[in-house]
Amino acid sequence: MLYTIAVVLIILWLLGLVTSTTMGGLVHVLLVIAIIMILLSVIRR
Repeated sequence: MLYTIAVVLIILWLLGLVTSTTMGGLVHVLLVIAIIMILLSVIRR
């Protein structure tokens, strides 16, 4: 479940970079959240 959410957030981040949206700060927040979720899932295992 966490991997699915993290992958979706990373895809949204990549789409934000490709389309160069004006919400640059939000795009990077999504990336940070995705990385934190992946790290938490790795640590819990």
